[in-house]
This record gives sequence, structure tokens and C-alpha cells, in this order.
Amino acid sequence: MTVDLVLTRAKAYLENEIVDCSLAIDDGRILKIGKESIMPKATSKKDLGNLLVLPGLIDAHVHLRDEGKAYKEDFCSGTAAAAAGGFTTVLDMPNNDPVTMSAETLRGRMAIAESTILVNVGFYSEFPNCLSEMKKIVEEGAIAFKLYMTEQVGGLDIDDDAALLKAFEAVKKLRILAAVHAEDKKCLNRAMDELKRVGRNDIDAYLEAHSENVEVQAVKRILGIAKTTSAHVHFCHVSTEKGLRAICEEKKSGALITCETTPHNLCLSADDLRKIGTLAITMPPVRAKPEITALWNGIKNGCIDILASDHAPHALEEKKTKTVWNVKVGIPGLETTLPLMLTEVKRGRLSIADIVRLTSEKPAEIFNLEGKGRLKEGNAADLTVVDLRKKCKIDASKFQSKAKYSPFDGWQIEGKPVKTFVNGQLIMEDGEIVSQPGSGKIIRSR
Repeated sequence: MTVDLVLTRAKAYLENEIVDCSLAIDDGRILKIGKESIMPKATSKKDLGNLLVLPGLIDAHVHLRDEGKAYKEDFCSGTAAAAAGGFTTVLDMPNNDPVTMSAETLRGRMAIAESTILVNVGFYSEFPNCLSEMKKIVEEGAIAFKLYMTEQVGGLDIDDDAALLKAFEAVKKLRILAAVHAEDKKCLNRAMDELKRVGRNDIDAYLEAHSENVEVQAVKRILGIAKTTSAHVHFCHVSTEKGLRAICEEKKSGALITCETTPHNLCLSADDLRKIGTLAITMPPVRAKPEITALWNGIKNGCIDILASDHAPHALEEKKTKTVWNVKVGIPGLETTLPLMLTEVKRGRLSIADIVRLTSEKPAEIFNLEGKGRLKEGNAADLTVVDLRKKCKIDASKFQSKAKYSPFDGWQIEGKPVKTFVNGQLIMEDGEIVSQPGSGKIIRSR
């Protein structure tokens, strides 16, 4: 038989070791892994020059915008940024315009994305106005439901514990998960109101409003509800030691709880935020150094399950407003995540095994992404090819994202994705997009 593609001279990460091998790819899947001498004939052959091949990276927390927010990012630019950063699959958050919170809005979003995406995309939904609609949303293909605790985005009253309990019971019944942005609305609003009352309008005021306690209170509240329902709850962008400790304790009891942190929460401190200014404002914010140390320990001991970029692009003028309270929160992260983490490998803080676990294996497992997360015969041919010796500076002006700014602009990195294959097709090579929009696939819940 003749296959579509054979990749030769690869150093592939296979089941906890790096192996010299070739890979045969056909019809979007990995057909064979082994010596070049046993590879089938191929329509095309590509020599990888002994570069490292990882399972395609999965980012479980991405805001692709589009629709009413297309001026910030659209499906094409956002997935181009993903491919440039080595991500082959991303999961899109629902706080869009219109909000993704019904089978109809989800269907419409998928229809727009289908012809323009360059990598695989799955979609979150917000909780609908009527919980009985959740089943239709899942049947339409939603990967998970999202709960924002700082403000009501979807149809669920976030101040009503009984309503949250019913929502989590529905999540459990539908065998899906709820991803939670854990910051307590009441604590946050009370602090912001007081700071505004006394005329505070500075970075430290923002940090005070979004204090560690704001996260911890929300985490503990959700853990109590999750324990009652046994629903799978995934905590997004955990940023505090006490919040992480509460999650770890609940995990030890056998609860189906998972969590993530972000590269910016690992690599930037509150001191950095004060120097950089509003461009680096995120929600939750970056923290003091002891909190960062706790997050790194959480990665080391396995309590933190995955890394996610929380890619949240905005127009530059939205990041440079006169008042800190009007700044749009979030940064573009798809194109910096892997280079930053590979640099940490060089520094000895992470291993390649850690990166694969945090960005491929565990995201695929947690979000039930069949055929993804591992280089394995029969799995999707989603591959991230990395040059560990590539040294350069991050240059936000060259991002594929529409958001051409970054708190990491100018940072020296060592290690970079140089090729991204999605379903066996080369999408990115040496930073350039070499495929057409529509090359990616919509991922639906099974």
C-alpha cells in the first residue's frame, strides 16, 4: 500500500522515552511507527532532521473571539496563532458575542469556524437559561460547560447555590465537566467598590481587589457543591497557594476534581506586573513570588493537571485605558506558551515528560479527546515538531494573532516549535502558516 506521508529521522516522544524512528501517516492518522526500513511506500516523504516530535499540544483554555468580537481575533487568526505555537487542538471559551449558551448559538459558531480554522477546535458552552437544554447542547457537540463566578455570563444565577447544585447534577448526569473561573463575585465587587470610592486607580488597587482570598473563597464554595454532586469540576487558571491546597486536599479524597494553571502565572510576578503595567493585566492576576513557588510545586507533585494559555486577545487600545478598572483583562498566550516552557526545560525546572503530560496527555484524558494526546498507531496524526536548540527573542509584532503585544515581548527563549502537523497535514513551518483555512476539524463531544 502507499500512504500519504512518511516522516523520517524523527526523535519521537513515545511512552515516556524519546525514540529514533519514522512515522507513516495515512488518512489523517498514524499508521505505523518504527524504523525507516519498515515504512510503507509514501506519496510524500519528509526528513525531520532528528528534531523532537511531541504529541500535538492541546490548549484547553482559549478565547478565539470572532462573531461580534472578530476585531480582537477571529477563528483564522486565532488558530493560526495556535499552529504557530505548536498547538494542534484548542478548546474555545463561550463568553462570546453572542454568548455560546444554546444548541443554536453553538451550531452557529461551529458553522462559522468550520471553513476558517487551521487546527482542531472544540467548544465550551455557558450554562443555558433552562438546565433542561443542556442535553441538546451536549448532543450538538459541546465539550464542556463553563462557569464564570465574577459575573453572570450565561443563564445560571451564580449567586444561588441551589441553582449551582442543580447545574452540577446535570453535568454529572450528562457525563461531561464544568470548568470554573473561581473568583468570588461578592468579595471582588465589595473590594472594588471601596477602592474606587477612595479614588484608587493603580495596579496595586487591582491586585488588592483580586486578592488571594477572592480566589480561595470561590474555590472552597465550588468544592462544597462538587462534593455533594460528584460532578467533574475543572478549576481554570489556579493562581494561589491556598486555592491549590484546597483543591489538592479534595483530590486526595477521591473527588473528580482537576485544575490548570497558566504560563503567565508561573513566569510573571506581581512585581513584573507593576513594571509592565496594564498590558499584563489578567484575571486572576499574576501573584507574589511565594504563590508562584506554590504553583511550581503543584506541577512537580502532580496536583496541577494541565497547563493552559488562557489566550485572551484584545485590541491594543483596550489594554491601555486611563483607568485600571476599564482595562480588558487577558493576554495572547498561544504563541508564547511552548517556547516559555521549553526554556524552563533548559533551566531544569521542567522535563519534556512534564510538558507532554501537562499539554497533551492530561488534556486529552480530562476532556475525553479520543485519539489525541499520545503518539500511537491509530491515533490522530497531530504532531508538534520542536527544535530544542533554537534561540531567539519573543517578538509580539510577528504574532499570527491579531493581538500583537505580550508581557513576554523581548524575552530570550531557547526551544521553539518549528513544524505543526494537524491530522497529518503540515500547517506551520518555521513560523509561517503553509496550509489553507479550513484545514482543521471541529471536535464534538462523544
